[in-house]
Amino acid sequence: MKKNIIPFGVIAAVGIFAAIIVFYIGVEQREDIQLAEESNGEEVSQEEENGEVDALDPEAVYANSCASCHGDDLSGTAGPDISAVGASLSEDEIHDVIMNGQGTMPPGLVGGEEADMLAEWLSEMK
Repeated sequence: MKKNIIPFGVIAAVGIFAAIIVFYIGVEQREDIQLAEESNGEEVSQEEENGEVDALDPEAVYANSCASCHGDDLSGTAGPDISAVGASLSEDEIHDVIMNGQGTMPPGLVGGEEADMLAEWLSEMK
């Protein structure tokens, strides 16, 4: 008695193809879920997802680089409250902290023109 193995081969090929499709769909969903967890469920624009923020907006630079430690309202979470940092530090001192870090804050989170703009904006917080 000779069995025809073609139907089993077709079923195996379809199963492998389906597994590959499910794998790729799962990878895409995993990245979306990870982005949602990182942004606490808030919508993330394509520019923010790619690390591009409006370099002319100090609030956008702060939100992208500083808010995770200093809070959305500058009141501090893991980092200190900087809502009135301009009252105790000059713009140059703030710029120095941004560039060189301080305490547990690592250096170089923001650099160049963004650091200048951010220091100026934070120095106005009194």
